[in-house]
Amino acid sequence: MSNSLEQLRTLTTIVADTGDFGLIEKFKPQDCTTNPSLIMKASQIPAYKPLVEEAIAFASKYTDEKERIEWLMDRLAVNFGLEILKIVPGRVSTEVDAQLSFDTDAMINRSRRLIKMYEDAGISRERILIKLASTWEGCQACKVLEAEGIHCNMTLIFSLTQAVAAAEAGATLISPFVGRILDWFVKSTGKQVEKPEEDPGVVSVHTIYNYFKKFGYKTVVMGASFRNIYEIIELAGCDLLTVSPALLEKLGSENIEIQRKLSPEIAATKDIERIPCDEKSFRWMLNEDEMATTKLSEGIRLFTKDTRALINQLKPLLK
Repeated sequence: MSNSLEQLRTLTTIVADTGDFGLIEKFKPQDCTTNPSLIMKASQIPAYKPLVEEAIAFASKYTDEKERIEWLMDRLAVNFGLEILKIVPGRVSTEVDAQLSFDTDAMINRSRRLIKMYEDAGISRERILIKLASTWEGCQACKVLEAEGIHCNMTLIFSLTQAVAAAEAGATLISPFVGRILDWFVKSTGKQVEKPEEDPGVVSVHTIYNYFKKFGYKTVVMGASFRNIYEIIELAGCDLLTVSPALLEKLGSENIEIQRKLSPEIAATKDIERIPCDEKSFRWMLNEDEMATTKLSEGIRLFTKDTRALINQLKPLLK
């Protein structure tokens, strides 16, 4: 019997959740996803110094300080994305500044700019996923961008409400966060989850996946933010799973038999009711979901914190 990772690959597309090129080459994922936290870590690796230096040189030609910093961050994200695309056969996800998560027009403009930089470097927009926070404003930006052929990865998904709003906007892909939901559950209840199938993060992805397949949405589901391999195993059959190198390593060393847990055929048998998807309903249902409200806000703050930390690290180098 092949190892658990190889078994999983037969059921689900595996995406590497890292900005480290060496690890991407090692695990050979189809796609790769990055975020400000991962880029901050990767940018401190000496081998990647030229990518940072090029971004600094590129941004230094702008005279306005705010503009220079914005170009620096976008250029750095694209530089890492371009290197990743030399390794993976599929797509890379590049994130729009989380500080813009409640500004639809700003998200649209920055997304277009990122895509132009990729296209100027000879990369088709078909190989890029623009990551936007799944706020109401983010979903509206997604709707405009998808109509222009700019594909979106709606991130920081913690509820069915967010997932449906993203799908209704025509998002190419959504990223529901499994581990962060579990974190909130453990912290708020003081209880541990004994069975992987009862993990609230796993249950959330099952709910979203089954809803999408039941009602024929084209948006694909990519489970993210895992705390252990058992969460991953319980999502075998999900469209995609983005997994950290440490957990990929663990799966590769195990010989647990993987069984399909999710499929369109299983979803078709579920008794599911549609939920409303207008702005008032979205905001109310999100407000009523304490976990989703808390984790969405926290996620935006954490990405913003890492972005600012990277800015503070690189700002003195701007001339």
